[in-house]
Amino acid sequence: QVQLVESGGGLVQAGGSLRLSCTASGSFFNAMGWYRQAPGKQRELVARISGGGGTNYADSVKGRFTISRDVAKNTVVLQMNSLKPEDTAVYYCNARKYDGSDYWGQGTQVTVSS
Repeated sequence: QVQLVESGGGLVQAGGSLRLSCTASGSFFNAMGWYRQAPGKQRELVARISGGGGTNYADSVKGRFTISRDVAKNTVVLQMNSLKPEDTAVYYCNARKYDGSDYWGQGTQVTVSS
């Protein structure tokens, strides 16, 4: 059984910071990352990190967000700085198995006020 547990969502003022954490259990994963979905929008990749530490970021968050991972603990952290109202969305943790199977967290709300 695979389970992804997310934490760290909440309300923050523009320019502030928030830290999202996700711990996956039940398997080993090739990569982990964060996606987000705003109302009326499709889910989009925010950031992802491989087991080797390679990272990818959405253009809209480059320079503001940082993703990191503790491979041994199956934990991924998204440090979000200089938050903007347009960052408001439900953020979902993702973990991908070596066989290509994807697993998702329940989602955590991030709201950035102006």
